[in-house]
Amino acid sequence: MSQSEIEPRAFLTVHSQFTSIELVQAVVEDLLVQVSMGEECRHWIGLALREAMANAIKHGNGIGDKHVEVEVCCDDEEVVLRIRDQGGGFDPDSVDDPLAPENLLKTCGRGIFYMRRLMDEVDFRFAEGGTEVMLRKRIVPDEGTEEVASSS
Repeated sequence: MSQSEIEPRAFLTVHSQFTSIELVQAVVEDLLVQVSMGEECRHWIGLALREAMANAIKHGNGIGDKHVEVEVCCDDEEVVLRIRDQGGGFDPDSVDDPLAPENLLKTCGRGIFYMRRLMDEVDFRFAEGGTEVMLRKRIVPDEGTEEVASSS
């Protein structure tokens, strides 16, 4: 099923505050359990989501009066998360490589690296009034769910 055919399961608009990350992660975690996403995949998606949210708040909006929108779309095959801020955008290709020797001790610059390593697809879209990061991951069911389904 293509990205445009998956119906949204949740849409949240939260304040540009780091405390909003916990709420968004809890909602997404609940949805991933409902579609039988395995525990390990839920963990990695949660980490990528936290990084995307932190980037939207810290680098996109700045903490304050702006908001972050999160859309969660999923079906039996994949989950797609879209995180939109109200920032001015950036060039993802200009972000320093965190594995380069001169960047190993830096305390920032790892969020996009983690997202790209943990998700099957990461895409950035820039428009007037904000930046959107799209995170896509194929569904990997819990092992117990597969056994029950195959024994029926």
